[in-house]
Amino acid sequence: MEGHGIRRSEPPATLVVGVQRHLLAMEAAHGARAVVPALREAVRRVPELRMEPARLRGRDRELLAALAELCEVIGWLLFDAGLHGPARRANARALALADLGGDRWTGRLVLLNHSMLQAHTGRPRAALETAARVWGERPLPPRIDALVHVRQAHATALLGGHGEAAELIGRARNRFLDGVSRHDPPWAWWLDGTELLGHEGWVLARLRRWNRAIPLLRAAATAPGGPAYRDLFGAELFSALAGAGAWREAEELVVDLAGRAAHAGSARTVESLTATARRLRGQASAPASLRDGAAHLLEVLSVPERRPAARP
Repeated sequence: MEGHGIRRSEPPATLVVGVQRHLLAMEAAHGARAVVPALREAVRRVPELRMEPARLRGRDRELLAALAELCEVIGWLLFDAGLHGPARRANARALALADLGGDRWTGRLVLLNHSMLQAHTGRPRAALETAARVWGERPLPPRIDALVHVRQAHATALLGGHGEAAELIGRARNRFLDGVSRHDPPWAWWLDGTELLGHEGWVLARLRRWNRAIPLLRAAATAPGGPAYRDLFGAELFSALAGAGAWREAEELVVDLAGRAAHAGSARTVESLTATARRLRGQASAPASLRDGAAHLLEVLSVPERRPAARP
């Protein structure tokens, strides 16, 4: 990462913080998939990332905290880039480093991230258990408690708990509305109204409650600004419109999506768009123009045709 204001002569904690800020700036501008080469360079630049966490026991707490935060960021970026195995390992390292440094807030953020990874990779029961580990003896600030309920709502919806999932996402909204607390950790800023709208709509879409889900997802997808990964809400809106049979709206959206899809920085966004486009392309009840739009979207995404499996 030479040339980005990070010098080898800097103190270790300062170097680690500089690497983290550089990675987050890249992700905000270009998405997680574009950051993967920089992640490899980060591991080269910070030798502590290659060491077993136990070997760092007794090191400066400021350094341990910085390393835990950097590993948390790396785990999140690997997940959003679609590299799930490396993301699991980065999360495990981040948790171990947070524990060594006594940094409970970073540890909680890692657990929230890992719960999302588990839900995404088909392990909703594990996701529920991981999210529950965020709670402790003392009540959490409202925004962090809201995040726990968001993670649990997604996992519960995947398990088929319709009423319970709707209740959990409603509880998340109510806790968010309790407002900012002086006890919020520094990273709580990114749970804003747009983020919550998107997740509420997404959970309701998982429950096939289209009339409520679609307006929420549309509001989140069209909100100005925001990080690159929020393109995922547009992808989930497209999926919800297809699920609801809202053909005209889906056709209008697919034109917009095709114009931007080649630059999608989140692997999750690409996966969602691909799944919906494939479903629509083969759906006889969808208008021919929408099926054509779905086929074009797949071309933009550079998704190869699936070949029939060879017979044994």
